[in-house]
Amino acid sequence: MSPDPSDTPYARDATAVPLTARALLLDMDGTLVNSDAAVERVWRGWAAEHGLDPEEVLKVVHGRQGYATMAALLPDRPMEVNHAENRRLLARETADTEGVVPVPGAAAFLAAIEDVPHALVTSATVPLATARMAAAGLRMPRVRVTAESVSASKPHPEGFLKGAAELGFAPEDCVVFEDSGAGIAAGRAAGMRVVGVGPRAASFAPTLHVPTLEHLRVEPAGDGAVRLCVTDGSH
Repeated sequence: MSPDPSDTPYARDATAVPLTARALLLDMDGTLVNSDAAVERVWRGWAAEHGLDPEEVLKVVHGRQGYATMAALLPDRPMEVNHAENRRLLARETADTEGVVPVPGAAAFLAAIEDVPHALVTSATVPLATARMAAAGLRMPRVRVTAESVSASKPHPEGFLKGAAELGFAPEDCVVFEDSGAGIAAGRAAGMRVVGVGPRAASFAPTLHVPTLEHLRVEPAGDGAVRLCVTDGSH
């Protein structure tokens, strides 16, 4: 039997047909944690320092490591300058957890997948991820792929491929959870299906889209797999 096209990594519509997975790879910012207020404070300040339009900067920043955002916005600047400046911004972001809250449904979702193989795959560093997950009151997954773990930022697929390898699953057995264009592109490039979470994700053709994690139900699918189903959010 040929596969349902809605269950492929490259489905063009965010269909509500359930996805079956053996492992889940979870972005953090915008997917589990709403850190938009802190991100915007830090990056609006950076934009002002460099005479850039903050609204244009915020269109680029989500999902990427800071140095990659800087490289996209200031392409003629040496990369070592971006890395040095990114270290300073990371220190600011790690210290600024005001307004960092869980995405609706995140705690219940993490509880539902506690026994399902899963990993955090984030562009944040370990200190930043630890600070934001703690501020949001969320359980930190045991397996983590952070900025320190990879040589390339999303939209490169390295992080998701590394997460799948650490969990011991092939890319086609994994489903990615993401909110940003860079993250969804990274999941797709890794050969994985993608659940887009939140309004930002809807524009980037994830395999499946939910307004929040409250609209997702996790069911056993047999043989260790799970089925991911869209709901009306009332369960």
